[in-house]
Amino acid sequence: MENTYKLQVAGLERELPLCEIDKEKKVNIAAFIIFGDVELTVASAKALLEKAPDFDIIVTPEAKSIPLAYEMARQSGKSYVVARKSTKLYMKNPISVAVRSITTDREQRLYLGEDECSQIRGKRVLVVDDVISTGESLLAVEKLVQETGGEIVGSAAILAEGDAAKRTDILFLAPLPLFFA
Repeated sequence: MENTYKLQVAGLERELPLCEIDKEKKVNIAAFIIFGDVELTVASAKALLEKAPDFDIIVTPEAKSIPLAYEMARQSGKSYVVARKSTKLYMKNPISVAVRSITTDREQRLYLGEDECSQIRGKRVLVVDDVISTGESLLAVEKLVQETGGEIVGSAAILAEGDAAKRTDILFLAPLPLFFA
């Protein structure tokens, strides 16, 4: 098996390194990291906004999707909120949900403070992530949004990995296969 995967997305091409995630099942994923790739972030944000329904605010999990959410907010003139991985001193009355991501070896929690909840309450929310794979991070953010009284109008990502590419309830720019050795 080759050590990289050539990805075409948002009119750009990137070479992604393959990383083993399950030694027993011999499953590898292509590591998609948008940190530092301004060209890809800007192009992907533009392409996702063209596909997105009308929304008032973007909500994203604290992870690699933050630059994408920021750029989508900048291009659209809308706000964004980050569901944090830990509580912060400034957060009043935080709410939380559990999440287990394919790229993390343990359960985590996502948190929103009272101020973030008030920004979301009664708003049309677009949930944004960089890659949707198992859908666990997406589900956790959706639960938080529902608890705040926000209305989810769509969920979007640059890539849908593995079986997520078969989903009809998410917007994405390109599929990302899993690799079996």
